[in-house]
Amino acid sequence: MKKIFFFVFLISSTVFSQKTGKAFKEGEYLKFKITYGLLSAGFITLEVKSVSKNQMNLYHVNGRGWTNGMVDLVFSVEDNYQTYIDQKTLRPYHFIRKVDEGGYLKNKEIYFDFLKHQAKVIDHKHSSQNYFFIQNDVHDMLSSLYFLRSLNFAALKTGDIIGFNMFFDEQMNKINLRFKGREYIQTKFGKVKTLVFKPMVQTGRIFKDKETVTLWITDDKNKIPIKVKANILVGSIKAELIETKGLAN
Repeated sequence: MKKIFFFVFLISSTVFSQKTGKAFKEGEYLKFKITYGLLSAGFITLEVKSVSKNQMNLYHVNGRGWTNGMVDLVFSVEDNYQTYIDQKTLRPYHFIRKVDEGGYLKNKEIYFDFLKHQAKVIDHKHSSQNYFFIQNDVHDMLSSLYFLRSLNFAALKTGDIIGFNMFFDEQMNKINLRFKGREYIQTKFGKVKTLVFKPMVQTGRIFKDKETVTLWITDDKNKIPIKVKANILVGSIKAELIETKGLAN
């Protein structure tokens, strides 16, 4: 379940590429509560810091996800996703994925070289290293969200599609989000105006149909993913923002 929400959060394009003022900054902290039906399932946190590597100024985003309660007893999850993003271009430089999902382990690093159009994938579990072709507009599972938040949504019209390339599982993947409009939703922080998107997902093993996932992003300068809901083959999963610190606006 955590993998679903990291994938959905972890979302961007050249379609609406006019940038606005920064929607996030160093010190931003977001915490989300995950529920499965009526059960508390776990939490996700995202934290932003500034670092320097190889004479580059980068954002280091650290994302953690873990289960709790009854869900943890049945299927324990402890995930850590990290990305280092160029502060000027918001393109990924280094991505880390360490997951333990019910005993299923993955420990990988990706280094992005946009001059060579290459992604170097290091698989620590299998002691392997491979290179893959990438395009200039590609993002990783976590940098996608922060690039998306940098876009100007003022001209968005209902039905518009934002498309972007995401590199995961050793290949380029085309991701599309359909804009469904603007609406107010009730949250822990009161009634909030949001932008509503429908990521087009693959049907079959998990999802009922292509637009079964709904993503709400705050319609303000921060553009925070405030709620995600997915109807899956067995029940529904929901993630809701419950805590914020260090917002840019």
